[in-house]
Amino acid sequence: MALDDDIRILSAVRLFEGFTQEQLRLLAFGAETTLLLADHKLYREDDAADSAYIVVSGRIVLYREHNGDRIPIGTAGPGTMLSELALIADTNRLTSASAAIDSEVLRLSRKMFHRILEEYPEIAVKLHERILEEFQQMIRRIEELAPRFAG
Repeated sequence: MALDDDIRILSAVRLFEGFTQEQLRLLAFGAETTLLLADHKLYREDDAADSAYIVVSGRIVLYREHNGDRIPIGTAGPGTMLSELALIADTNRLTSASAAIDSEVLRLSRKMFHRILEEYPEIAVKLHERILEEFQQMIRRIEELAPRFAG
């Protein structure tokens, strides 16, 4: 895939809203494209997570494994980012992921992402604000649901 195609894909990801073309170009330059055949595993639950993935084409199934069975959690299609937290912090994969059909993903490493944040600290401030906003929205949703689960 051409660098310009990668930049276009990255520019559509919410996490990268506000990034300049140059910043997106740096991200794209460090990204790796991977083709996955149907049923090929992208990553396993509990593995160390040092990168995020953006689904370029196809469909990725997210699931948990329990006693040898796959328990589906959801699916991710084009434009979806998987393991976003891995770009920011040391963490483990919360689910397993594999290609439901032949798929293409773009891998972004934490190391490259941190390099960009160090070079452009204003992006770090924007990301902090965006993450804080998303956590606040999540807390509001949990608070709205809490009465349903009260004993």
